[in-house]
Amino acid sequence: MLLIRKATERGHADHGWLNTYHTFSFAGYYDQKQMGFRELRVINEDRVQPKEGFPTHPHRDMEIVTYVLEGALEHKDSMGNGSVIRPGEVQRMSAGTGITHSEFNHSGSEPVHFLQIWILPEKKGVTPGYEQTFFPDEEKRKNLRLIASPDGRNGSVTIKQDVNLYAALLEAGEEVIHHVPKHRHAWLQVARGSVEMNGHHLEAGDGAAVSDESQLLVTGREKAEVLLFDLA
Repeated sequence: MLLIRKATERGHADHGWLNTYHTFSFAGYYDQKQMGFRELRVINEDRVQPKEGFPTHPHRDMEIVTYVLEGALEHKDSMGNGSVIRPGEVQRMSAGTGITHSEFNHSGSEPVHFLQIWILPEKKGVTPGYEQTFFPDEEKRKNLRLIASPDGRNGSVTIKQDVNLYAALLEAGEEVIHHVPKHRHAWLQVARGSVEMNGHHLEAGDGAAVSDESQLLVTGREKAEVLLFDLA
């Protein structure tokens, strides 16, 4: 079974400094039918104007993954971390018992475009943590590169949930195959470009929930970037 979540169906808010799309219910956007998929709770596509951002605010009991598509995002948190996240880098923040953090556009002239992903943790009340890793484009070209996993294998960032997150870059006509183990599920998010997945056409911003499928065949219709979540 494959259910497509079109980009045009997402929640949307334009605050001037922030233009944001919500795949699932978030903040002022609520749809009881769109509360996440399995342990995947949030996929927000954000564009933040130069010198603008999210002032210090709290989180707890959530695995937060940030994936930058364009520009640079400046991060500070109550654990003492301060960094700039650029395309190719993946940030994982485990909120656990509670953290505060801020995210601002690092540039004074260019917008920053990124995906913020929230995954429900296996258990609550864990010690907060932070990780940031760079994954070269060469490792994602025509390949599903593991970028986040519960055990940190193959250099991926570690998340406290049974979720494997992959990223791939495809040119037109290139394809990748993901075999879905029995009793597991998948979510494909098209970050840029357009693809075909198991015969379905998906554009930038589209997502697809997959259950009871043994294999996913993803083919680039044009230059594309995709994220694939393998979920319990």
